[in-house]
Amino acid sequence: MAETSTGQGRFADIHSGRQAFRRYVLETWLPGHMMEASTRQGYTQAVERYLVPEFGRMRMNEIQPMHIRDFIRRLTENGASPHTVQRCKTVLSAIFTTALSDRVVYLHPCVGVRAPIVPKLPIKVITPQELDAILAAIDEPRWRLLVETAIETGLRWGELVELRVGDVDVDSGVVTVARSVLELRPQFHPTGGRFLVKMYPKDREFRWVVIRRVLVDRITEFIRGEGLGFGDLLFSIPVEWRQPTPPCSGLSEAGELTMANSAGRRYRHGTLYGYSMGKCRCTHCRSAYATYRARRRAEGKDGGPGRGIDTDGHVPRKWFLQKIWKPALATGGHHPAGTDPRPTPRPRFLAARRRRRRPGRTGTAGALQPACHRAVPAHADPQRPERALRAFTRIRDGHSTTTCRPAIRVVRAPAHRTRVLRRRTQWT
Repeated sequence: MAETSTGQGRFADIHSGRQAFRRYVLETWLPGHMMEASTRQGYTQAVERYLVPEFGRMRMNEIQPMHIRDFIRRLTENGASPHTVQRCKTVLSAIFTTALSDRVVYLHPCVGVRAPIVPKLPIKVITPQELDAILAAIDEPRWRLLVETAIETGLRWGELVELRVGDVDVDSGVVTVARSVLELRPQFHPTGGRFLVKMYPKDREFRWVVIRRVLVDRITEFIRGEGLGFGDLLFSIPVEWRQPTPPCSGLSEAGELTMANSAGRRYRHGTLYGYSMGKCRCTHCRSAYATYRARRRAEGKDGGPGRGIDTDGHVPRKWFLQKIWKPALATGGHHPAGTDPRPTPRPRFLAARRRRRRPGRTGTAGALQPACHRAVPAHADPQRPERALRAFTRIRDGHSTTTCRPAIRVVRAPAHRTRVLRRRTQWT
């Protein structure tokens, strides 16, 4: 088959298709594939944990659709989540798309192979009263302000913690979203750090968000109280809490030697000495140390970690979720899993009624959708930010209905037609 395909010009040479999957992925595809640093981190984890152990020794031209289906079936039977299975299939598809373009293979084995459906988790919509209870449970003023800003602007976590003083125009109440920050493992950071700032947000285009005057005043008061400068982070970890990670030697294999420490000594990756004496923070050394600490805690010999926060000033997502957000939810009477099912603390939704203008209509009477499962963040209408801001202000101040009863009701529409809306059962 390979010789026939070579004769037809489908392979660049006969040896391309005969190379092992592990060699092609680790030596050709991963180093040469253009992707975001966070995407590279996720793809590398999937490759090392699932794909290389399964397909590593197989030749590229030997992998067929039946092998992909077998792999997906075994993953599912072993208890892997649909998200994990879908991620593995996505990475495999990207690998073979490039291999097909490079004439390494003549067949894309992922075409026609289906993965389990990834269900979308529901998002709990909170009322203004519930938000007040959550804010009252947060003691530190800076974290209360962070939550209020997240609620009102609807920013993604990476955009929120990268906000700087210069991004907030206190005169007009406009917040400019122009950057985002990625939280990475040191081996995937260009300089071995943990936070990588991107000079563009997720949608690759800056945008403006209008916020209420009361929030602008609180931000202004906070900036003056903290003595922040124009380029300082608006929300940051205090300096006395920080403990940045030492530089990492980058991607490594278990058994190789670490970089020389201050005494000029080197240690093997994947050992306790590599982590503690060699100051290496690669995947293998971190895993060895984490296993050791877990065993010590299980034996009752160690307490919780007593070190500082690993950051350069940016607020770590996991730290905020575990130390601030979930305790505030529990104190406010909410179950963390029900209120924030996402891995990032983005509580930007408030129960409300929302008006939508359909194309070709001049009135809004027929577009009123009584949906307490919907949300009105301040950026809901990018063309009319003032209208979105007024809607949010009414909701936040409690001047809008926030109850929800499953029912069928007729919504008043223009005279020539009547529309029936069936309301879905959601949280009250």
